[in-house]
Amino acid sequence: MDKLRALRYFAAVAETGSFTTAASQFKVPPSSLSRRIADLEEDLGATLLHRTTRLVKLTEVGRQYHNSVIDILDRLQRADEAVRSYQTKPQGTLRISSMPAFGSAVLLPVLDQFNGEYPDITLDLHFSDELAVLDRDGVDIAIRGGFAPNERLVAVRLMSNDFAPVAAPSYLEKHGIPAEVTELRSHLGLFYRAPRQPTPWLGYVNGQWQDVAAKPVAISNDVGWLMDQALAGRGIIMLPPWAYQRYVDSGQMRLLSFDPPLRVIAEGSTSVFLLYQTQRYQVPKIRVAVDYLVKHLRQE
Repeated sequence: MDKLRALRYFAAVAETGSFTTAASQFKVPPSSLSRRIADLEEDLGATLLHRTTRLVKLTEVGRQYHNSVIDILDRLQRADEAVRSYQTKPQGTLRISSMPAFGSAVLLPVLDQFNGEYPDITLDLHFSDELAVLDRDGVDIAIRGGFAPNERLVAVRLMSNDFAPVAAPSYLEKHGIPAEVTELRSHLGLFYRAPRQPTPWLGYVNGQWQDVAAKPVAISNDVGWLMDQALAGRGIIMLPPWAYQRYVDSGQMRLLSFDPPLRVIAEGSTSVFLLYQTQRYQVPKIRVAVDYLVKHLRQE
């Protein structure tokens, strides 16, 4: 027996006092509706309706049951409407995981604008360099640097994540500008600590990639603090374009160029990717967030 359908039929008959009128609401024959309610009565072991040729009335226990059923059906209807609205209107909690430095410098300003346009979406932000398993960790959207994952995810490339060395003019005036990558070994370095180890400095020397890292004067996973140290002239730092470009444009930092360029990986090129699960894109809050972030962050 489809008990939910039977309850709806019973409530309709109780409210209209007629099997025919109630049946017309559901576009079913009165006999089908009557059988469903009879099955419900048999299941409950109680008579809910007095039936005569002219009139249908609730029994005493039927009235009590109807009062309880109406409340249940009303709450169920509100729940159904909430789900339908959730599936059509961007709302609810949106969980985003991002690299800390990228999140602070690039993502947050865009999310401030996004929040203004979609006030019914509550942002739940988690900043971490650790890789997130979206379905396991309850993450809707992740932003990570590196290579596109081989998982069953959509990976939208946002921008370059290839690192390059930069230093404050005050540091270069004091310590000189290195002309060759091997000269970096005699300089001072500020190192970002990735999840496994500090970011390496690789230079192409004698036909192969070699470690040409400067002497560490500071190591941290806080890019903001490292940038303060770099701006104060304490050392050279390796950063991706999204982290150093505004400082270079303002003249606060200078980009150091080598041929071939200094790298943090020997092979390939890395990027910043926006990641999400294909099947989750249909959820309005995720769809509008993905589209918005791609529109405002993607660089050719």
